[in-house]
Amino acid sequence: MIDLNDVALFVQVVRCGSFAEAARRQGQPPNTVSRRIQHLEVQTGTRLLQRSTRKLTLTSAGQAFYARCEGAVDGLVDAGQELITGGQEPSGLVRIAAPADFFDFFPMAWVDEFLVMYPRVRLDFVLSDLKSDLIADRIDLAFRGGPLTDSGYVARQLATPHSEGMLASPAYLAARGAPSTLQDLVHHECLSFAHPSGHATWRLTGPEGMEEVLVAGRVNGNTAQVLRKAAVAGLGIVLLPAEMTLADVRAGLLVPVLPHYQRMGHGLNVLYPSRQHLPQAVSALITLVMEKLKTSPLMPGP
Repeated sequence: MIDLNDVALFVQVVRCGSFAEAARRQGQPPNTVSRRIQHLEVQTGTRLLQRSTRKLTLTSAGQAFYARCEGAVDGLVDAGQELITGGQEPSGLVRIAAPADFFDFFPMAWVDEFLVMYPRVRLDFVLSDLKSDLIADRIDLAFRGGPLTDSGYVARQLATPHSEGMLASPAYLAARGAPSTLQDLVHHECLSFAHPSGHATWRLTGPEGMEEVLVAGRVNGNTAQVLRKAAVAGLGIVLLPAEMTLADVRAGLLVPVLPHYQRMGHGLNVLYPSRQHLPQAVSALITLVMEKLKTSPLMPGP
């Protein structure tokens, strides 16, 4: 008879991507975990994992076995956890992936409020503009803007798309003049997210409907805050959300450029690896963020 503990361990190994990480989570030596998976393969009569010095890869049989077992294992774990914890409060470590400039838009006061509400929870923020592999990087939830292309993750929209407009500093416009048409932007320094080609295509809606223009500039960046600061410094024209630049406009540091053109930016989404095994602490954090976003914008996306 197949040992169900070995089946659960197999699911953990696949999710962790290595025997070493699964062993660390289980509190067992890596060679013990490897030996138990080998025993499972003997019991099932088929190889489930291909081993190499760098990574583990599921065989076709292993993929089919994992697909059948994952939900069942999660269900058993959830049932046992409910019996053990009862109505206990959220606890444990939550690893959160977010863009590099996340805390320029996510007030740290929200983090403090969450930690006061749930004193047994610890938060580990992993900030990068690279998209994390939630399984390989042991991420519990990730905040992302823009279209979602990941398969296999659960996604929920937290904020709807926002309106973006073009702005520049008074000093830049005094030196270079203000564009009178969208196509005039090809003769201006335009601040955009970095692209290998050195160019970016801005698609905006104006009086004649949707239009696009190929822009370029000598300064690019990979976060919205970098581009905002470059615009304030007079380095070019930028396309950013109104919420992000409102204070600069009120202070006279930035002024609208071609205000009759707008672009709908990206909303904000939260991703997590599995719907069936969502820790209480993760669920509580998502709930708090959604409540806050009812009255306050969070962050723009590129």
